[in-house]
Amino acid sequence: MAESQSNQTIALHRVVDTREAYLAATAALAAGNGPVGVDAERASGFTYSQRAYLIQIYRRGAGTFLFDPPPIGDFSELNEALADTEWILHAASQDLACLREVGLDPARIFDTELAARLLGIPRVGLGTVVEELLGIHLAKEHSAANWSTRPLPESWLVYAALDVELLPDLRDRMVGLLVESDKTDIADQEFAATLAKEAKAARVDPWRRLSGLHSLRGQRNLAVARELWLARDEFARDVDVSPGRLVPDASLLAAARVLPETRQALSDLREFNGRSSRNELDRWWAAIQRGRVTTELPPLKASNDTLPPPRAWADRNPEADVRYKAARAALQTVSDELAIPLENLLTPDFLRRVAWTPPEPLDAASVGEVLTQLGARRWQVDVTAQFIADAFVAVPQVADPVSDLES
Repeated sequence: MAESQSNQTIALHRVVDTREAYLAATAALAAGNGPVGVDAERASGFTYSQRAYLIQIYRRGAGTFLFDPPPIGDFSELNEALADTEWILHAASQDLACLREVGLDPARIFDTELAARLLGIPRVGLGTVVEELLGIHLAKEHSAANWSTRPLPESWLVYAALDVELLPDLRDRMVGLLVESDKTDIADQEFAATLAKEAKAARVDPWRRLSGLHSLRGQRNLAVARELWLARDEFARDVDVSPGRLVPDASLLAAARVLPETRQALSDLREFNGRSSRNELDRWWAAIQRGRVTTELPPLKASNDTLPPPRAWADRNPEADVRYKAARAALQTVSDELAIPLENLLTPDFLRRVAWTPPEPLDAASVGEVLTQLGARRWQVDVTAQFIADAFVAVPQVADPVSDLES
């Protein structure tokens, strides 16, 4: 009996990796009923790309299908077949980009992670939410696996299938809870905003993400670090391997700090280690040479519109610091009353920006206009703008030492 069950499991979770099987699966899913549970597995930390290496889809009346994206290529037929269907995802923002890369772009979603946040569930991982709302223990032992592995182990496929097979039941349970808590409209706005959110623009000077870069003091050192990072990034893209698995950040920084004058000196550098440090030595030495001679020296600090961290506001902008703390305290009260986390009630950066440079005249309408321009949803503006404006207006009376003395 055990052997029969095992064989049945293998058949149930067979990977769809041909166009013929893909088209058959598309027809089956189109004939199913209700929303579809969707998930994607990447190989973050192992590969350079963020492409999907497995896409799981479940629909009642159709079953579970595990798709291997690279051999299938284009999923436009499946996308068309499910165009009018609600897609259920957990933390949709993490998967939408890799789904869209292969032609899967939902028109409507239900995000179970977002719904969990709006319902005030303290821990919003899929396993925790499933256990709390459905009473089912969902093991997550393969979440950080290298999904570019082929063939995929059977235990991984079982894990991947369970991730989507429970999503419709979870969604139905959450719909009821959202209705009970009068948060259906809020959830709809959040789901729509997730779908409409534009991809982040390419970061200026991405090499400044090097861990520990602040330890480099000179512009020449920074120039060498930049060239090493660019060389590693190009190589990592070509071989589709995560950059840090080729040469660690610490190794690049060590070379940029020492500025070796010869190829041998670089080879002798004890800290310059990693899988590709030695057999790609010519690549790294060429990058160091470019950094040593370039006349385009980077500034010591990147120029951007990022606000200083709130802990520095008391010295940098004390009035903004008082405004921010007062408004944050007011919104925390609202957060507690609605059982919605503060960061979901209003994006923290939005509050910081309006506190740093408040609008004139200062009232709920002007605050709401700024929040809307920053990207806040209608429900967020409705719930927070008045409290923020009131907190800002009250600040001078609270912070005025003369008034305090007179009282």
